[in-house]
Amino acid sequence: MALASPLGAAETATAPTLNPAPAVVTKPAPSANKTAKKSAHKARNAHAQKPARKASRVMQASGPAYASRPEAMLFADTTAAQRNLSPAWVRRAIGQARFSPAVVKLMQPPTQPFVKNWAVYRSRFIDDARIAAGVKFWQSHAATLARAEKEYGVPQEIIVGIIGVETIYGQNTGSFRVMDALTTLAFDFPASHPRAAERSEFFKRELEQFLSHQNRLGADPMLALGSYAGAMGLPQFMPSSWVRFAVDFDGDDKIDLWNSPADAIGSVASYFKAFNWQTGMPTHYPVSFNKERLDMDTLMAPDILPTFSVASFTAKGAVLEGAALEHKGPLALIELLNGPNAPSFVAGTDNFYVITRYNWSSYYAMAVIELGQAVAQEIKNRP
Repeated sequence: MALASPLGAAETATAPTLNPAPAVVTKPAPSANKTAKKSAHKARNAHAQKPARKASRVMQASGPAYASRPEAMLFADTTAAQRNLSPAWVRRAIGQARFSPAVVKLMQPPTQPFVKNWAVYRSRFIDDARIAAGVKFWQSHAATLARAEKEYGVPQEIIVGIIGVETIYGQNTGSFRVMDALTTLAFDFPASHPRAAERSEFFKRELEQFLSHQNRLGADPMLALGSYAGAMGLPQFMPSSWVRFAVDFDGDDKIDLWNSPADAIGSVASYFKAFNWQTGMPTHYPVSFNKERLDMDTLMAPDILPTFSVASFTAKGAVLEGAALEHKGPLALIELLNGPNAPSFVAGTDNFYVITRYNWSSYYAMAVIELGQAVAQEIKNRP
């Protein structure tokens, strides 16, 4: 779930990540004097918009079409003018989208308070089946993963962890029509949500970006499938992330995050590089506490944002050992609640924070890290 504008840790700490979110720049269009190449390029990209072969059955939206909604048609006209698109094309695309009760239901805030539980959350993403799928994915794309690490500086296990947590390596890339999901959330975001107005505006921007991108590709926007929030492909990129961060990593002159594992691998690495991943830096260190001088309130105040130097971190009662004492950058105290049991803590680095830019949740970041590690260890243990 590559998030350009997050839903927030509270909304993602207990739910699977095949949901909302936003990632690097698309390839420039071919030059004007190469008409044949341009036509072929457009056709190939249109073909790339087909849903992945392993996609689930399409979740048909059962509500009315948005052609009857004046505010949706006004938005279509405004988008067409701002993006230099055909008003008729934009009106037809938005008008064909249908209200999805399922999308609204899935986006509703919880009706009862819940207690975060890292052990439960971890068990949903790190199990034998997902690790086995990760081993197969890594072994099948070893050269591509190695090239991505070399070019972008992002460890292979982090890339493997992201794609595994997001879609189980392409097994579940989503079955909602992206147009239905984005349009529903743009114009009918649940009013009961505490940030409904903000989220509605976010999804309007994503809908605008999606339409503009599909038009440039000459693709039918009604064919694309994704999550209930419009996230697409193996890495679950939102439209703005696709436009900003997705790359053609297999060299076939198109970007296909549904059917090209290479493009997905390169795009995830590109995303992290854009958010200042620091090559060679650990994501976190073990931490314990000196209870006699522990200032937990101060340590927890910045949340997951790395703020403390090693000296200030330890002065407030955090205990570090070994390599952590030599760390040069800032640290954050990361708390992972375990329901009725004692919470878990780690000292998060800038790279831990970068992972949370993909999905703004420390639980998500730890699941990505530990899944990647588990897959790497399983490969190492095999004869």
